[in-house]
Amino acid sequence: MKINNNIIDKALGAYLGFAIGDALGATTEFMNENEIKHTYGVHRKIIGGGWLHLEAGNITDDTQMCLYLGNSIIDNNGFDEKKVAIYFLNWMKSKPIDIGHTVRRGLVNFRKTGHCEVPYSEYAAGNGACMRNLPIILYCLKNWNNFRDLTIKQCHITHNNKHSDAITIAFGEITKILIETSDKEKAYNFVINFIDKHPKYNFLNYRGENSGYVVDTFKIVMHYFFNNNTFYDILLPIVNKGGDCDTNGALAGMLAGALYGRKGLYKGWLKKIKKEIKRDIE
Repeated sequence: MKINNNIIDKALGAYLGFAIGDALGATTEFMNENEIKHTYGVHRKIIGGGWLHLEAGNITDDTQMCLYLGNSIIDNNGFDEKKVAIYFLNWMKSKPIDIGHTVRRGLVNFRKTGHCEVPYSEYAAGNGACMRNLPIILYCLKNWNNFRDLTIKQCHITHNNKHSDAITIAFGEITKILIETSDKEKAYNFVINFIDKHPKYNFLNYRGENSGYVVDTFKIVMHYFFNNNTFYDILLPIVNKGGDCDTNGALAGMLAGALYGRKGLYKGWLKKIKKEIKRDIE
């Protein structure tokens, strides 16, 4: 596939949108709606703080792991699961601001055994593998036949679970459609077919789920993405739901950025992202 400027703009929009959702949602992560309303009224600005005490414009493990995965591909001229695992391990050694329990267990397993695939677990259905998969999506735009295999390999470094696998792949397929076609209806049709096959993931009966369970992440992101029509309006309600809203916001920002491109990002939020993070993404 020829990579044109429009594709690059959409890819950049997806990546910067991801970082925006991460930075915006970090402030209200693990709060509930009433706590957010009492503290902020409506949380509208990238101000940092939250339980991680972030600087305004900084990002969490979500964007950090994306960057480490992407750098492993760039530095090694392609995807190598062992090198990805080494990069993730180096990230963990850097004492990141946050790291999920399942991610930590997976990386400790790799350090001890040298194996890049953790055993299957029903308890590994968090969104930690899904949140970092954007570099694989972008890398595979040139040859989409590799996408499923590489996604599963990067997921299984820490998360070997059927729900994590299925939803991570689905997010990739949706993002590809949006980057390449700008066709939200086509993306919607893909999702409807997907939930026909997986009724458990049906977002049409969304009831306010906002946790780090990957099924809840899928539901909240799809609900607000398909029911709102600007980058701002898609992200705002998600980060005001609380729960795991840095990851939920990041993945929603990825889809919205893929649809609207860099020019469609909310400029007030984009300006607040730290310059070095934007540079690393670009």
